[in-house]
Amino acid sequence: VSDYSQTFHLYGGVSALGGYETVNWGDKILPDGSTLHNGDAFIYGGAITLQADFYLSDKVALTANVKERFVFGNSTGHFHTQYGVGVKFIIE
Repeated sequence: VSDYSQTFHLYGGVSALGGYETVNWGDKILPDGSTLHNGDAFIYGGAITLQADFYLSDKVALTANVKERFVFGNSTGHFHTQYGVGVKFIIE
């Protein structure tokens, strides 16, 4: 989505993810002698992304984004939020 003068762009996206997570390379005992209760697992989930760009000129833009990632199958948590702000310099 953008405005008529093309100075503002808004992007949205959805993605899926999957993979295999290993904890301490499969070893249940840590070097200090403590025991891990959770092991390796297949993880799966998705993410929702929103990004906005504000063009200050033809070559410079301010950008902001937020991503909410949800992961299932592991024991460390299900939701992870990432956000950022930045400046884009367009080189042609």
